[in-house]
Amino acid sequence: MKALILIILAALAEPVPSGKAFLKQLQPRDSILIADQLEYGFTLEGVEDGTSIALPDYGEASNDTLTLVRGWQVDTLKYNKKARTRDIRAAVVLAPFEEGQYILPPIYALRIKGEKTDTLMFEVPELKVTSIQIDTASFTPHDIKGQIRYPVTFAEVLPWGLGALGLAALILLAVYLIRRYSGKDEAGRPKDPPYVVALRSLDRYRGDRFWAPDKQKAFYSGVTDTLKEYMDAEFGVDAPEMTTAELFEALKGREDITPEMFGRLKGLFETADFVKFAKMTVPPEDNAGVLPTAVKFVTDTYQRQLEGEEAPQK
Repeated sequence: MKALILIILAALAEPVPSGKAFLKQLQPRDSILIADQLEYGFTLEGVEDGTSIALPDYGEASNDTLTLVRGWQVDTLKYNKKARTRDIRAAVVLAPFEEGQYILPPIYALRIKGEKTDTLMFEVPELKVTSIQIDTASFTPHDIKGQIRYPVTFAEVLPWGLGALGLAALILLAVYLIRRYSGKDEAGRPKDPPYVVALRSLDRYRGDRFWAPDKQKAFYSGVTDTLKEYMDAEFGVDAPEMTTAELFEALKGREDITPEMFGRLKGLFETADFVKFAKMTVPPEDNAGVLPTAVKFVTDTYQRQLEGEEAPQK
């Protein structure tokens, strides 16, 4: 078994014993197994403001037997405002890949305050790595068990049922508006108004077939692009060429968009940005509200504009 050796290039002053270094498993269990990741480091109390801590570099000492997974990370555990001191915790993450007893690299830290430099030395803990022992004489392989299926409760079904009824109501309202307010262009040919075009386009995203992780980008892109085209045609806002921040700055203060709808719509567009550009995966319960929000925005804004046009005639 190879041992990890620490090479200290700096000339150190006489070490000051500063306690015992800690060794903590990131996957808590009774013993340390091969490939387990462990935090190895120390805590230091009462570090005065203006003090610098220099830590050893374990990068060159990492090998196939004991690997450095993450370099030093220093966190403040507690800060005393009155004394202007802090307690700190510094650790690296190691992973052993061979069974046996390991000699861990010693931890020396330089504490520098002004012209004074102390070399802090921490006692190295023991590391014993084991592997899972299998009795080949008595071991009997078993078939893989299927996934346990629990009965679906009414409380779990209720939100989906209400969502489906709400979506159906919105779609029926959309169909009614389409049939009532469709018109013709200057040449006498049927020309659908922007809200009809938007609702027809949104109707293609009904159901949960677009909620799969690999289809969510197309789902959110399709819904937001449809809404941008509707805003362009209905409000005269160049939405397709705007970022989310620019778009909602332009929509701010419109009387035909309620504050509640403004917040919900902005949340939808921000989520879409995360899905499209940060590859975020959205859970089904959030996906279920996307289409109702989009449809409600189109129908609500169109009705408000229609009411505003009819008001002077009364």
